Amino acid sequence: MQSPHGVKFSGFRPSVMGRNGMVTSGYPLASQAGVQTMMAGGNAIDAAVATAAALGVVEPHSSGVGGDGFILIYQAETGTITGVNATGPAPYAANRDLYLQQGGIPMKGILSVSVPGLVDGWLQAHQRYGVLKLDQVFNPAISLCENGFPVSHKFANALRGEHPRFVEDPYTREIFTDDGQPLKAGEILYQRDLGNTLKEIANKGRETFYQGEIAQAMVAFSQAYDGLLTEKDLLDYQANWVDPIHTTYRGYDVYEMPPNSSGHILLQELNIVENFDLQSMGCNTTESVHLMVEAKRLSFADREKYVADPAWVDIPLEGMLSKAYAAQQAERIDPGQMLTEVVAGMPEQFEDTTCFCVADQWGNAVCVLQSIQSGFGSSLVAGDTGILLNNRMTYWHLEADHPNCLMPGKRVRHTMNPVIVLKDGQPFLICGTPGADTQVQTNLQLITHVIDFGMTPQEAVEAPRWRSLQNPMESTVPHTCADVLQLEDRFSHQTQQGLAEKGHELQILGDWDGPGNAQAIMINHDPYALIGGADPRRDGYAIGC
Repeated sequence: MQSPHGVKFSGFRPSVMGRNGMVTSGYPLASQAGVQTMMAGGNAIDAAVATAAALGVVEPHSSGVGGDGFILIYQAETGTITGVNATGPAPYAANRDLYLQQGGIPMKGILSVSVPGLVDGWLQAHQRYGVLKLDQVFNPAISLCENGFPVSHKFANALRGEHPRFVEDPYTREIFTDDGQPLKAGEILYQRDLGNTLKEIANKGRETFYQGEIAQAMVAFSQAYDGLLTEKDLLDYQANWVDPIHTTYRGYDVYEMPPNSSGHILLQELNIVENFDLQSMGCNTTESVHLMVEAKRLSFADREKYVADPAWVDIPLEGMLSKAYAAQQAERIDPGQMLTEVVAGMPEQFEDTTCFCVADQWGNAVCVLQSIQSGFGSSLVAGDTGILLNNRMTYWHLEADHPNCLMPGKRVRHTMNPVIVLKDGQPFLICGTPGADTQVQTNLQLITHVIDFGMTPQEAVEAPRWRSLQNPMESTVPHTCADVLQLEDRFSHQTQQGLAEKGHELQILGDWDGPGNAQAIMINHDPYALIGGADPRRDGYAIGC
């Protein structure tokens, strides 16, 4: 089919529109929770926390209270953008020698668990900007826990993949299996222990999670399984309010989370691409894809050399985001062939995740990325709390001279990066996606699809998608991968052939098998209208009111 803007691809979902609120998330019931909250009088921040909590129930393989995240907020009353860094550090007992003696960081299990930070992020955002009571905001998620919800086909596939681990542990076996058998699509999943935990948080606040009964239960579980988490780890933790980082792209203002997020990569990519006439190259042509892939590869090289927790590492961020530096990087791109050696530039010194977007009738906007790292995190539920614990430790490096080397109490470098784009000082586009190092690549495609090629949010998330894999610069242990460019097979044969001729080693995926689960909301201001798009590659859905 041909889109209204003349871009040819096989899209099949209409744009979702509303005036009073819009939520786009990875699961319809979570989007519904957010819209329900706004219809009860809540604002975008209330709806964001409601959606976030519900996603932890209906997508437990992607996020939840045992994980971490970033929250980016546009507050209409002040016209400002603020961020909450809700990522947890490595436990105090974690150190590189411990893991080196064991042959590295395990992908699963209790030694893959870092300090859960997400709950404090939710609560701080709600305390500052929310208008409803916390129990009202948590009620939709609690109801999903207690009354259950039907398992989707994609979730059933995820459960089957994790079944060998789940069936062996009594807590996961009780929740995620049917008497030892994998839950099938359409069967009902109940998480009553998690519902009780959410009730405790709603009634008692952060204290119960970080120093009260829930904290004690998580620590007791960790100790029983020979883990590293202690009461001091939780007691000392606090999510941080941070100023976003920013660049301009063709007259638009693009805001991202600062490091330890990888949001700087997206801003660097846009700065480089801005040096070229992308429109004249055409959408998803050999020339435009080659340009964006090379911009990505150069930006990833900078991350590998310079970026980690800014409390521990001096990052030349101002230089990395300067337009002059971007122009220098742009000159390194050969339009005729792929760079064979990608090294970091010299800026001046000055897996599984979920994403959702929310906008309300008053002009507030929120973009959230939250995660428990890979699918089902550590694959351990912390006893009768119902909390799936993360496996975020798998993002650490163990090389002593690497900026992202593991240190006790240090925050690991993250891939999550929520995005808010302003036009004339007002929110224009809110977007993001899960998918580890895919995120900044998909966000680049979304933004250019909308700004350079005039697509609607739904068209942008449905458009054929690429992903560049770059060894050894991927985030997850063991930090190596194949050097390939993945393309959905909806890219034209001409584009595929042209990229191969430029030196890209291609891996062709199914028509809709590309990475990510992108969500986007566009905001029109005269008249005020909200336009939502959600990714059909997963269970994503946009709901407006």
